[in-house]
Amino acid sequence: MNPLQILIVVTSHGAMGSTGETTGLWLEELTTPYYAFVDAGAAVTIASIDGGIVPVDHRSQKPIGENEKSVDRFLQDESAAVAIQNTPTVDNIDSSQYDAIFLPGGHGTMWDLPQSQSLATIISQAYAQNKVVAAVCHGPAGLISATKPDGSPLVAGHQISAFTNSEEHAVGLADTVPFMLETKLQELGATFQGVNNFEPFAVESGNVITGQNPPSSLLVANKVLAALKAKVSVQE
Repeated sequence: MNPLQILIVVTSHGAMGSTGETTGLWLEELTTPYYAFVDAGAAVTIASIDGGIVPVDHRSQKPIGENEKSVDRFLQDESAAVAIQNTPTVDNIDSSQYDAIFLPGGHGTMWDLPQSQSLATIISQAYAQNKVVAAVCHGPAGLISATKPDGSPLVAGHQISAFTNSEEHAVGLADTVPFMLETKLQELGATFQGVNNFEPFAVESGNVITGQNPPSSLLVANKVLAALKAKVSVQE
């Protein structure tokens, strides 16, 4: 049997608005799902909005031994480390080749994921093809421009979680991000789901799986794997 094919799409945006601060991918939100998928036997492709080097939020990467285990593993995994130095752009991705698409967060996603027509097309096509679409923390920003086959917002009518307004205020970036993600998702017709700040939480709504914050990454990954396993069982 061919391995499951999972596409992870990360941000290419490294500037925190006009503050002069840097941002990018929140590394744990990539590494924890990455190894959950790889260890389950899936083949994983990491792509980015613009291709090339992925900007990593410096706050999410500490010296070896001080990170989450998956982050340290990733930093010491030569093939993985190389993968985020030379990512393909989403412009050249064929969504039909993948069983699931996963969007990690990091504040960089708030600027470039919603603006990418290529990403919106990939997500919309995957959804229409009954594939699993998943995202965590600020990753659901990549769902904003995606649509259902009837043209309505993809998130409309779905239970969706993401970094909450309360969490954005808690980290002091409510006035920096271009929009509040929880509010935007609700405006698009999503039924927003969340728990207390920085507690793990994930929700599955049809083929759409989303998580609230970095500690939710493993929950989302496990739900993705369970959903894919269920689809394989049905096909058999």
